[in-house]
Amino acid sequence: MNSDQNHPREVLVEVTGLKKYFPIRRGFFSRIQGYVKAVDDVSFKLFRGETLGLVGESGCGKTTTGRLILQLLQPTAGSVKFEGRELVGLSTRELRPLRRGMQIIFQDPYSSLNPRMTVENMLAEALRVHRIVPKQEITTEIYRLLDIVGLPRLHAKRYPHEFSGGQRQRIGIARALSVRPKLIILDEPVSALDVSIQAQIINLLKDLQKSYGLTYLFIAHDLSVVEYISDRVAVMYLGKIAEIAEAAELYHTTQHPYSNALLSAVPVADPDNKSRRIILTGDVPSPANPPSGCTFHPRCPLANANGDFIEQCRVEQPGLVEKSENHFTACHQV
Repeated sequence: MNSDQNHPREVLVEVTGLKKYFPIRRGFFSRIQGYVKAVDDVSFKLFRGETLGLVGESGCGKTTTGRLILQLLQPTAGSVKFEGRELVGLSTRELRPLRRGMQIIFQDPYSSLNPRMTVENMLAEALRVHRIVPKQEITTEIYRLLDIVGLPRLHAKRYPHEFSGGQRQRIGIARALSVRPKLIILDEPVSALDVSIQAQIINLLKDLQKSYGLTYLFIAHDLSVVEYISDRVAVMYLGKIAEIAEAAELYHTTQHPYSNALLSAVPVADPDNKSRRIILTGDVPSPANPPSGCTFHPRCPLANANGDFIEQCRVEQPGLVEKSENHFTACHQV
């Protein structure tokens, strides 16, 4: 079932049946012995001007999903449409004019910046390649971008190693903004930063979204940050979406047992409010050999009835079903 069919807003990105299987090769001849199912049949829509938070444990497929949308990785199967145009199968030449509309900001700002280039050169390169402004206006545009992200103009002559982590991330944001995109994939953009700097960057991102009508896919594992910045939240588990809903709805009326366990681990500032921590049994299964049926059933308290797994959970993979208005959950027992 399409998890957003009742939503009235304009669709910017539509992902349908997206899969990415990485081959496992062994032996002298590197024969394929199996596949790591990093992303396994993911579908959702991203609406213009919104922030969709994508959360889950490490290795659940969040970052791979983001890179598949940008065609930095080629999908094994599925469809990705940007403003109604299919991206899967396009050549590098065909994708180039569309690159302007889609950008990514990485987790580690230092590794994503060229250490041999000044800030001015990095920004100028993007402006020249995509012909954003005439040559004589490039310097003016660089100063405008630095103003927007809160960096002094004199920093244009500096190299990445001369900046702090927060400043480097601001440079990454300026570089993404330089081509005037419509969609920005934020791949854990604040997880490597100090808490005080995290707040500054998140507020900057919110201000930029309001000023320029940006659309964000915000990939993170910090559920408190996701709640603050997101309009909707999708929860991933082992390459699949377990639940997707409006942020306030998901955080206050969680339905999927995996989402419940994730949210129970969020620290609460009020010492008198002692929330009950839900401890899941077992380890996360390998995406190279996922369980049959519902992939969460070996760890699910709802699927384990009197020490034996419910047959439906064990053999039948649940689809995303609308349990309440615009709240979709993949669970047989909810």
